[in-house]
Amino acid sequence: MNTSIKNNLFRTLLFTPANHARRVSKALSLDADAVILDLEDAVANSEKVVARMDAIAAIKSTSRSKIYVRVNALDTQWTLGDLQAVVGPGLYGVVLPKVQGPEDIEMVDWLLANLEREQGLNIGSIDLLPIIETAKGFSNLNKIFLEHRYRSSNQYQRVKRFTFGAGDFCNDVGMLWTSSERELDVVRNSCIVTARAANLEPPIDTVWIHLKDHEGLESSVVRSLNLGFQGRLCIHPDQVSITNQVFTPSADEVLRAKKIVDSFLEAEKKGLAAIQVDGMFVDYPILYKAQKILAIHQAISINSR
Repeated sequence: MNTSIKNNLFRTLLFTPANHARRVSKALSLDADAVILDLEDAVANSEKVVARMDAIAAIKSTSRSKIYVRVNALDTQWTLGDLQAVVGPGLYGVVLPKVQGPEDIEMVDWLLANLEREQGLNIGSIDLLPIIETAKGFSNLNKIFLEHRYRSSNQYQRVKRFTFGAGDFCNDVGMLWTSSERELDVVRNSCIVTARAANLEPPIDTVWIHLKDHEGLESSVVRSLNLGFQGRLCIHPDQVSITNQVFTPSADEVLRAKKIVDSFLEAEKKGLAAIQVDGMFVDYPILYKAQKILAIHQAISINSR
């Protein structure tokens, strides 16, 4: 397993206000696969410019490999200054909120390329993680991630995955965000299908806002896993371990996956492509799923060393 697989582990992405030193320190000490230093919703308008310096200090203070900064949305006065301040060595990626259409990606991609050049970084080295969280962004999913996928040589190479933000989405469309989250099914399913059709990684699901309801969190994360998301956004340290656990294959799942792979590959040598393993029908799709489980298990093992 090479280091690129290790770097592609995105079970948990933990938000923390960039201008709150104690919370930043706490977030960086946890087992989240990535930390997002927030300059947007978690920072008051009066503190946004100063918070940029706090984000830079945090990036320089740690050896953690995946630090993102969520900049302010493109319809605000702060986006350009945010990008100019934080792009540099140590920054893994930028989280771009409220993406409305492909032109938003194109603009930020162009800005990042120029900033990377100024900083002596490889063009495309800064990851770009768009958030779909408005009715317009949702209605433009195909335009954003399918129709314009290969529009230029650089565009979208830095976009490897995207995420869904239910809070702003529900507010935008006037939807009641219930604890069952059934009202989000259509959006979540569309995100999964669009990501696959665009040959992107599985998307990352929204936050869970009921901070004391750990049982509800676990149920919600299991639902995300079953739908096909690769991870969740987190807004509290207590959510990290629960979310990591759900997105980590259990020992029994790993043993079963290994048995499926070993049995199938042995049968394949004999010209068979459809077998039974412990009474379960196994063909190539089941094999590929088992191999994916083993790859995730190996990536997690490497990440924890």
